[in-house]
Amino acid sequence: MKQSKQENLIYLVMWGLLFAAPLLNLYVRTTSHTDMGFSWSDVIILWRHFAVYLLLFLIHNFLLAPLLVNNHKRATYFASLAVILVTFTIYQCGNKPERRDHKPPMELTEHHQPPFAGPPMAFDGERPPKPDVVPPNDILAVVILVLMFGANLGIKVYFRSRDYRKRLAVLERENLEQQLEYLRYQINPHFFMNTLNNIHALVDIDPEQAKGTILELSNMMRFILYEGNKQSVPLQRELDFIRHYVALMQLRYTEKVKITLNLPHESPDRLIPPLILITFIENAFKHGISYQRESFIDITVAVESGTLRFVCRNSKADRSNEEKGGVGLANVRKRLNLLYDHSYSLKTNDSPDIYQVELVIPLKS
Repeated sequence: MKQSKQENLIYLVMWGLLFAAPLLNLYVRTTSHTDMGFSWSDVIILWRHFAVYLLLFLIHNFLLAPLLVNNHKRATYFASLAVILVTFTIYQCGNKPERRDHKPPMELTEHHQPPFAGPPMAFDGERPPKPDVVPPNDILAVVILVLMFGANLGIKVYFRSRDYRKRLAVLERENLEQQLEYLRYQINPHFFMNTLNNIHALVDIDPEQAKGTILELSNMMRFILYEGNKQSVPLQRELDFIRHYVALMQLRYTEKVKITLNLPHESPDRLIPPLILITFIENAFKHGISYQRESFIDITVAVESGTLRFVCRNSKADRSNEEKGGVGLANVRKRLNLLYDHSYSLKTNDSPDIYQVELVIPLKS
């Protein structure tokens, strides 16, 4: 997995500040005390030790950390990490700086003050030895190295989890869009087939009703093709689609099936995601219609204070008329989560004889 630009920028800034710190420190001291000279030797000493940490950081960042974060090879990672820590400890123990011999105290002048020392001070006796710039002791150096590796892992895990969440959201959105696409063009193919058969039978019995049915089917198909691919549609068009769907479904059943549809006569000028309610209605026809005994479907839509309340109640058939296809209630809930997060309410009541679903969603203006 490639590192993000933000992650590399963080590392660049951190190491840039670390290498610039000795220069800034000397600059502040020399400007505050004009009698002090700028000594590059002490800066180079620190940079040499920083370079060792930088080299180990690059090895960990590009070689070791991906083993744990991306490939989950824990044994290989910790074994390699142990080798690096042992090698670094040996290096620290074998490269302790030797203290330089200092000139006699009388040769020290105000112009030879060390770059990290304070202002010149008056001494009654001998001056103290000139301090050297030395690296941290062995234990502290190893602790710093471990903390550096831990910070590197933390940053990598953060960016990896962030990228993973982004990819997961994109994949979920694409998956739901594909499922919605299937719903748009495959809303129960058997429904269209049976509707065409009913229209064919009506041509000889009631030509006028057959013409009206063809018009209703045409309006439904136009809605699916031209409105269903939008993020939101006017509420009135969604309700008209439901009316056409129920009207065509009623052609298939006898008087034993009682279908009640309560929709607002005048809906406010609000928007709603297309085909968000039809799955529940289609599910009611699949599972609630019995050809052996009386059955019913009650559909109610009410608009109150900027929210839509949808209730669908249906009897339960002895054997459901389930047909393959559709996205199902589980995927509808996923779509609702994606569209409304926690601002919607979906309740179901599955009793032995009656199934009810109640959905409350906010309407977009």
